[in-house]
Amino acid sequence: MEKVPLTREGYQNLKQELERLKRVERPENIRAIEEARAHGDLSENAEYAAAKDRQGFLEGRIGELEHKIAHADVIDTRKLDNSRAMFGSRVLVENIDTGEDVEYQLVGPDESNVEKGKISISSPLGRALMGKKPGDALTLQAPGGMRSYEVIEIR
Repeated sequence: MEKVPLTREGYQNLKQELERLKRVERPENIRAIEEARAHGDLSENAEYAAAKDRQGFLEGRIGELEHKIAHADVIDTRKLDNSRAMFGSRVLVENIDTGEDVEYQLVGPDESNVEKGKISISSPLGRALMGKKPGDALTLQAPGGMRSYEVIEIR
């Protein structure tokens, strides 16, 4: 089985989501199914159909989370070598075209959230940053065209 790279924070977030789904959302959905079933004819009961669809989604997500947690490779980012960009690194880059500095943390696909400054190591920018050190320049094809960056700092 392939390991799923996660930071400690990402691992804890997955565990919390799994607990919430099992302890809160699943029981609420079971009650919704029972209530909809009490309304009678199930063949034309939209509430029942919606609750059953939700049950399928919940069970699928629970199985997915259990798989990811069981195969997690939790990486302690505090012990990383900051000489090169790698999984878990926080990388300060300058967009050479705009002069704007942006900091990204390189994380696994399950943790990526651009609004929070977390990009996947499998994204175009994430792949380009892997192994780079301060002072290195990189150019990559992004959906909006070619982009050029310089690595300023790795934390």
